[in-house]
Amino acid sequence: MQKKIRIGTRESELALWQANKVRKELEELGYVTEIVPIKSTGDIILDKPLYELGITGIFTKNLDIALIKKEIDIAVHSLKDVPTVLPKGIIQAAVLKRANYNDILVLKDNEEFFAQPNGVIATGSLRRKAMWLNRYPTHTVVDLRGNVNTRLQKLEDNNWNGAVFAAAGLERIGKRPQGAVNLSWMTPAPAQGTIMIACLEEDDFCKDACEQINHYETQVCVGIEREFLNRLEGGCTAPIGALAFIDERTEEINFRGVLLKRDGSKKISVTKTAKLGRHRYLAKDCADYIINRGGKQLILEDDEVSLVSTKVYSTKKLSEAQKSVLPTHIGIEDSDFIKIRFNRISPKVVKEEIENVVITSQNGVEALLNSFTKNELKFKSIFCVGRRTKKLIEKRIGKVSFVAKNAKKLAEYLSENLKNKEVTYFCSNVRLDILPAYLQLNNIVVNEVEAYKTMLSSIKIEDDVTGVLFYSPSGIQSYLNENTTDKIAFCIGESTAKEARKHFENVQVANLPSVESVLELVSNYFKS
Repeated sequence: MQKKIRIGTRESELALWQANKVRKELEELGYVTEIVPIKSTGDIILDKPLYELGITGIFTKNLDIALIKKEIDIAVHSLKDVPTVLPKGIIQAAVLKRANYNDILVLKDNEEFFAQPNGVIATGSLRRKAMWLNRYPTHTVVDLRGNVNTRLQKLEDNNWNGAVFAAAGLERIGKRPQGAVNLSWMTPAPAQGTIMIACLEEDDFCKDACEQINHYETQVCVGIEREFLNRLEGGCTAPIGALAFIDERTEEINFRGVLLKRDGSKKISVTKTAKLGRHRYLAKDCADYIINRGGKQLILEDDEVSLVSTKVYSTKKLSEAQKSVLPTHIGIEDSDFIKIRFNRISPKVVKEEIENVVITSQNGVEALLNSFTKNELKFKSIFCVGRRTKKLIEKRIGKVSFVAKNAKKLAEYLSENLKNKEVTYFCSNVRLDILPAYLQLNNIVVNEVEAYKTMLSSIKIEDDVTGVLFYSPSGIQSYLNENTTDKIAFCIGESTAKEARKHFENVQVANLPSVESVLELVSNYFKS
């Protein structure tokens, strides 16, 4: 009997429309599905602006929990609501073809108020508010929360000139008013108009199903937008817009991005194009442009000064949105205690065609591409670990002959199936022994090429720090190089906690394997 795919969704009319859109596409391929509605925090708390709620992934968190608990098999989201870093174990399985990405203004009466100094516009979006005030600084922007139908009714019931909506949301459920004004000057939220499907990384059945309805061009464009957002460390607490689209005539990706001060008084914009296939650094270049022109300072200008009574330290860099989850009495600093550095690989290594190549991580792929172009990499057979690594290899290098879930499974496969008993293994200076040891035990020659370095990058933290956030056992080892163990260890999972208990007296473990869950653990521990 075929497995039924349980589709998790919020309960709003728009969310259910999107879930049924996914359901229809899956059922057309022969899959059996079921809709499972789940409430989100964003649907429950309607009396505060989104950026004041202090929750990362406010519309996605409960669906993430349902996925991890295996109460649903896939979750359907508006991608603009999804944090740029997903919880551990959850992946983006697919995006559907993007709909209208524009913002639109739904008018109460007519457009005459545009030229007047006292216009009143409603929106719950910090980005829309900042962009409106940047263009119309004398207008007033009021908060508007709730689902699409609730917001339309509030516009009807209040003495406002209009309200700003995402065009796709209104169009999908047939609620776009005839006189709505297209705001082409307003840069949309990253990934606006895009339906995203999430599933568990371990669920091969759902991943295979979702891959068949994934729209590649949309995936590329929204990926650039979300990377731009991530690099600016922005979320619900920073007004950031981004849009990438492909010009089919020139095969170029056109990008525009913007960062604003919350009151709209300052704006930094960027536009740039890149050839499709050569767009690897497009998001980074545009984010750097914004940062180099004062972007970080602009964000800091909006940060509220608070009295900090407790200090904690994260051994991994966090976004500003993630930091905002903590209450104001908890101060947090952060640094990457584990860093990756690509080595320069000798051209002699790839001078001739290599028959059997082994790659066990995405870092290995990036390290190769850092030294060589795709045409220079003449690999006859490629074997790898992980579906994400496989996708990256096939997109950037060539076809993968076999992919395994872990190094042990790959070693077993190669030992049984390899005719030419020799492999070239592109790895880190820090790697598990299981794969090369198993292969050598089965008389397979392993030529190891150190493609990148995994480096411990500890720094000395202040004595007044009370707790430290850890995300891996190696992060703990890095921390111990410079620091003492008279702190509270907040750990992302049990394997990290197991290592922490060897050194720390007080070890706390998050309920879920995600950065957000660790931050929630810290918040609950230091309740004011």
